Amino acid sequence: MLSFRMQRGQAGGPVVLLLLLGGYVVCDTESSDYSDAEVLPDSYPSAPAEPLPEFLLEPEDGFIVKNRPVQLRCRASPATQIYFKCNGEWVNQNDHVTRESLDQVTGLVVREVDILVSRTQVEELFGLEDYWCQCVAWSSAGTTKSIRAYVRIAYLRKNFEQEPLGREVRLEQEVLLQCRPPEGMPAAEVDWLKNEDTIDPSQDSNFLITIDNDLIIKQARLSDTANYTCLARNVVAKRRSSTATVIVYVSGGWSSWTEWSECNTKCGRGWQRRTRSCTNPAPLNGGAFCEGPPFQRVTCTTLCPVDGGWTEWAKWSACSTECTHWRSRECLAPAPRNGGKHCSGSMMESKNCTEGLCARTLAPDMGVAVYAGLVGALLLCVILVLCVGILAYRRRCSHLHGDITDSSSALTAAFHPGNYKPPRQDNPHPLHPSAPPDLTATAGAFRSPLFSLQQGVNDSHKIPMTTSPLLDPLPSLKIKVYNSSTLSSLEIPADMCPVDGEILSLKSVGTGGRERQFHSHTLSRDPGLSTSATLGHLGGRLTIPSTGVSLLVPPGTIPQGKFYEMYLIISKWEKTTLPSEGSQTVLSPAVSCGPSALLLNRPVVLTLPHCAQLDTPTPDWTLTLKTQTHQGAWEEVLTVGEESLSSPCYLQLEEECCHVLMEQLGTYGLVGQSCPPQPACKRLQLALFAPRAPCLSLDYSLRIYCIHDTPHALKEVLDLERSLGGVLLEDTKQLLFKDSYHNLRLSIHDIPHTHWRSKLLAKYQEIPFYHIWSGSQRPLHCTFSLERSSLVVSQLSCKICVRQVEGEGQIFQLHTDIQETLPPHSPHPSAGSCLPSSQVGPYAFRLPESIRQKICTSLDAPSARGCDWRLLARSLGFDRYLNYFATKPSPTGVLLDLWEACHQGDADLVSLATALEEMGKSEVLVVMTTDGDC
Repeated sequence: MLSFRMQRGQAGGPVVLLLLLGGYVVCDTESSDYSDAEVLPDSYPSAPAEPLPEFLLEPEDGFIVKNRPVQLRCRASPATQIYFKCNGEWVNQNDHVTRESLDQVTGLVVREVDILVSRTQVEELFGLEDYWCQCVAWSSAGTTKSIRAYVRIAYLRKNFEQEPLGREVRLEQEVLLQCRPPEGMPAAEVDWLKNEDTIDPSQDSNFLITIDNDLIIKQARLSDTANYTCLARNVVAKRRSSTATVIVYVSGGWSSWTEWSECNTKCGRGWQRRTRSCTNPAPLNGGAFCEGPPFQRVTCTTLCPVDGGWTEWAKWSACSTECTHWRSRECLAPAPRNGGKHCSGSMMESKNCTEGLCARTLAPDMGVAVYAGLVGALLLCVILVLCVGILAYRRRCSHLHGDITDSSSALTAAFHPGNYKPPRQDNPHPLHPSAPPDLTATAGAFRSPLFSLQQGVNDSHKIPMTTSPLLDPLPSLKIKVYNSSTLSSLEIPADMCPVDGEILSLKSVGTGGRERQFHSHTLSRDPGLSTSATLGHLGGRLTIPSTGVSLLVPPGTIPQGKFYEMYLIISKWEKTTLPSEGSQTVLSPAVSCGPSALLLNRPVVLTLPHCAQLDTPTPDWTLTLKTQTHQGAWEEVLTVGEESLSSPCYLQLEEECCHVLMEQLGTYGLVGQSCPPQPACKRLQLALFAPRAPCLSLDYSLRIYCIHDTPHALKEVLDLERSLGGVLLEDTKQLLFKDSYHNLRLSIHDIPHTHWRSKLLAKYQEIPFYHIWSGSQRPLHCTFSLERSSLVVSQLSCKICVRQVEGEGQIFQLHTDIQETLPPHSPHPSAGSCLPSSQVGPYAFRLPESIRQKICTSLDAPSARGCDWRLLARSLGFDRYLNYFATKPSPTGVLLDLWEACHQGDADLVSLATALEEMGKSEVLVVMTTDGDC
């Protein structure tokens, strides 16, 4: 008990204040003079004021293990007294152990006090508040309180909330072992044991322990076959989970077939065989044995060998000048076959036919005549060869004279290749006289709006010619040839020139016949398809207006003190290869973000619009994110639903767009294909255009575009029609195009035939299925050409039907006056179309940094009840693959970055506050209400 009593001494004496604290008396007086007889001086010498007590050691939190009390200690200077107060009650003075010393430096009194808190004292406390104690120190200047030290009873339950389960996995498969330790105070720390040895992920990168205490084996190895135990421990005890046995099995694989053996019989019908073994690899740990037979046997037939036999000798020949005659025979009776032996003996036999009476001497004049004849024949052959060579040379030279083929005639003559000849004096269009050109180059090609010239750089006399009809619409194309240099130019009308900074690719053929490619790879910086900004540590957001494409760079992504010029570009389809292959279809624009070599501290969020129809009850799409390499090839990054720890990205799907969390900038695109048995559907937009200016002729045309249902595709068509003088007549209509191999059919109906007629002879037009599904031709459209009976007719009303054969369709109802200037029709603005192209720093984010930090602090730490970032991910719908977030230093921070990207157009805090309220995080809601704009 603490009580005060005031006592005054004799008359005029000092007032004494008695502090009664558990039997200990502390006195203080109003004056230091206790004598009535002593006369007080007029003034006292001034003494330095004593400072307030300062704690050199404050009590720390403690845990009562079993029945051992907790010792609390504090130390202060200068302090006349120090007492402990626990849960608002003063501790009895007898329970204090006090030590007093003198500071050698300052000369002030240092007082240290200890108390012991027993388990009984903590258990006797009623209420929800934990048992706490704090020190109160006195000096002549006043009192000072220390921080509170909490004393709790330490415990650790016996039963695990979740124990790891053993499993059998195939080689290189990802393995997840979950463990939730028993409830305890303090919270238990978890270690994983592999065959009783502690697992250290820093020593073996194939292991990963998440913040939820789960063990992930990234790629199972044979050496990972072991017994795994979850070990939980705190200051009280250790608890071991049941052992989970992981068996990594290997299914057997066949080796290559051996060569066929020889036929087992050397003559007649037999068989031959080949074998293989189940050793590539051999089955291990219960893996499946190879399916199929280990050997194959086929029949064979070996032809029996036939030895050769001689025929009868032929008749003797006539007697020769050498007095011999001969006869022969052949090995044909029978001929050797199938490896039979050849006949033994000689094929020819000779003998003297005069029985030694023939003389073999030759007259001397006969030998001279023979040699003279041989020399004469040789000279005659030489003369004949020279004559033939001279005639051939003169004939070749005669072919080199003739007229040069005129370039204009070559272009109008179906582009058949011709040969240039040296000009004569009567040629009205001579070429440069330095060298005769040779019109032998390979064919060139023209494709609007991208030009491709094929011409030899080292061979200045080769002009591209072609039999292709693609140049027919360009009668004003001219070709100039300069023989004295390697220059070749195209004169192209101004209305056919490339626009928007398009790239000219030169493909040349050298004189040696080798083809060389000169390719300048630059990114188009069309203002309507690109944006850029200089960003630093505070981050920002890049947005291409009216396209649905954006890049969110969270705070802390770029290292402190560094700034980078970051860009976001939509690749034009005619300038890039398509990411789709086989039965895949393009679902989003190809978007480049960079610089690609930039090292990021945390993931950025790239938002891409897509046209996949995703609201079906069963999944009918296999969606794949692809990236383009520096060589132009497309590589698969991830397939939705097949993510693993090695996946470098995370893709969040929404109905009209997707958000990609990634740490490597580059060029990305989304493709998809149908997932059997249901065919997938992609959303298309149908846009009807007509000439904006009044029609002054009898002809009138309507154009219908079939494009992807994305803001970027519609913007592309609107810009194209604006340049052609067209105007959108009404809002676009959506059409679900099914992967059914049926074409898109367009037809016009209810034309007033008294005033109008259609120039189309067929009843309808069709766009092939593959052109739409592959997305290789953009933009696709059909034109309906109409003709009115006279210039007086101005009203046009009709119906245009667009439908997929055996599928869905849409109908346009048209009523227009063609002699009036049509006002431009604005389509419904898309989400994010009014956002600025770039936002830098805190203005780019809806969630203030202070609120973000408090949410991360509250939810990053794992909770035994699961009320942490995992529950937030489920509430926000970001829980398709939680292991991606578990590997990040702050999973909550990455979730909030993704939330910012998903709500950039309507980023109010209601959805986030609702999720936190459902989680029971009232303290965070208070912060959001106070600091934010909820």
